[in-house]
Amino acid sequence: MRFLGSIEAKTDVKGRAFLPAIFRKELQDSYEEYLVMRKDVFQPCLVLYPASVWNRQTETLRSRLNRWDSRHQQIFRQFVADAEIVSLDANGRFLIPKRYLKMAGISQEIKFIGMDDTIEIWSRDNADKPFMEPEEFGASLEEIMKQDINGGQTV
Repeated sequence: MRFLGSIEAKTDVKGRAFLPAIFRKELQDSYEEYLVMRKDVFQPCLVLYPASVWNRQTETLRSRLNRWDSRHQQIFRQFVADAEIVSLDANGRFLIPKRYLKMAGISQEIKFIGMDDTIEIWSRDNADKPFMEPEEFGASLEEIMKQDINGGQTV
């Protein structure tokens, strides 16, 4: 499952949005039953996780946390408590609850950004924030791609 692209859209007065058709098709082709929405940990946007991706993410997080460590429990609790199941209606619409709109600073103008196995939803006003300047992006990508994955050494 791969979500690619950047698509501008609008929410209606109730906070509903149409999931772009290209993303809906990808979900249908993968037989995903529902999505999970949460505020991104680092950026002022919302993230839609297909159920299988959400389950994998929470299992990975849980495997790195100790249930008997109170701070670890707080981290896990906060991660899952800020999540909500999202279902699409017959027209491909879904509701973005008001609290999520507020968390991400979204009014009506939004941008969907395909992020490989997840979909981000940005306020159109903030949609340029997650990106680097072209020179910085090129230099950073070059540095990362030069590294040997096994030893972290430059090849």
